[in-house]
Amino acid sequence: MKQNQYSRRTNQIAREKLASILLFEVSDPDLALVTVTGAEVSVDKSVMRAYVSCDAARYDVVSAALARAKGRIRSLLGHALGWRVTPELIFQIDTTADEAERIAIALEDVPPTIGVAKDEFGYPLADNGEA
Repeated sequence: MKQNQYSRRTNQIAREKLASILLFEVSDPDLALVTVTGAEVSVDKSVMRAYVSCDAARYDVVSAALARAKGRIRSLLGHALGWRVTPELIFQIDTTADEAERIAIALEDVPPTIGVAKDEFGYPLADNGEA
């Protein structure tokens, strides 16, 4: 979706209000340690896609808890935002933190052959006495 200053500000306000609701007003223990990483609100403000992050082992539990609490969260969000239309909520698990961690671990595990001199085809260069 094309972003401009108005839509970025709308998304930021919606994200902050949703994060506050999840932190202070929803008392479901399955939603503990859930972070709202982003929000995208449609131009007519009828749909809001919210990106949430949690521990990788809890994806299913958090998705189910968000589905259970969606009506209550939407009602609280409608009061908090004060918009003419209360957006329909679509929750999506944000896995970018897990992907970044997986890549960081892969970069730490460097193969021992990485320091060996190679020719233009990627084959190791033979020492002068072994060829």
